[in-house]
Amino acid sequence: MALFRFGSGDKKAVEPAAVPADDAAAPKRGLLDRLKAGLAKTAQVLGTDVRDLFKREGRLVDDAFLEELRAALVKTDMGPAAAEAIVADVRERLRARVVEPDVVLDSIRRQLLARLAPPAGVGPGGLTLAATAPTVILVTGVNGSGKTTSIAKLARLFTRDGKRVVLGAGDTFRAAAVEQLAMWAGRVGAEIVRGDTGSDPASVAHRAVAKAVAEGFDVCIVDTAGRLQTQSNLMQELGKIRRVIAKQVPDAPHETLLVLDATAGQNALSQAKGFTEAAGCTGIVLAKLDGSARGGVIVPVAEQFGLPVRFVGLGESADDLEPFVPERFLDALLEGAFETAG
Repeated sequence: MALFRFGSGDKKAVEPAAVPADDAAAPKRGLLDRLKAGLAKTAQVLGTDVRDLFKREGRLVDDAFLEELRAALVKTDMGPAAAEAIVADVRERLRARVVEPDVVLDSIRRQLLARLAPPAGVGPGGLTLAATAPTVILVTGVNGSGKTTSIAKLARLFTRDGKRVVLGAGDTFRAAAVEQLAMWAGRVGAEIVRGDTGSDPASVAHRAVAKAVAEGFDVCIVDTAGRLQTQSNLMQELGKIRRVIAKQVPDAPHETLLVLDATAGQNALSQAKGFTEAAGCTGIVLAKLDGSARGGVIVPVAEQFGLPVRFVGLGESADDLEPFVPERFLDALLEGAFETAG
């Protein structure tokens, strides 16, 4: 599967390059197994209650069953709209009949797939790259969301694909964040542009993009300071950074990614609203999925804001970032839940 889509100037999809020798030495699990492992906590929450639903042989689909099903779905933070749609579908198909697990599973899958499908014209997973290099990607999110490590993992995907990457360490308010990004840059084979602590983040973005243009880099990824969606002055700063970038590269940034912490649950909704309005986000990276029992939050975020989920973070190593494909995500979630329930 190709990781990236190119802009109108180049329609060719490039397959990811082979894993470097130091990583190839360790056995790799298949993608479905990795997703199932990452979704294990969410699947367990869903599966524990699902198991109880099917415990009694010959149980009918009545109001009590439907209410328990609704509660099990809501616990994963998939949101009341999705839960209600699933319940309504099961009610229509099985009302007053004996519970059929396969039918319930099918209803959950179909309803969630409809909500996780990307907007028209946006393919599943991956990113849209500029027709002419460099592609500029702006990355935003609150403190502690996993933003810095997600940038490193994204850079890793590009460098494995043979692309030259430069990072802009725009989180100038936290020296530790800059040092962390510099460490990751060394690990994944990217270069980095940084500024003094407390310096203007827009100036760092400017210098990073200028370096990418002057030295022929394929990709420039610009970090931003972590901020709360309620901090209006910092949110306005994102607009300044975007304008500085656009002056150097037309149509840039080509992607503005919002990193959401999967453990944030429903708070992710307010984050998505604030950042989308301020920064014009084009996609989501759902980080820390492996540590969350609330991975269902991906559903209302994608549904309410029309933002495609680009990648999911499945662990702490540089390779633990996967393009998001709804069908695979749901296969992993539901297989894991129903294995628990079986």
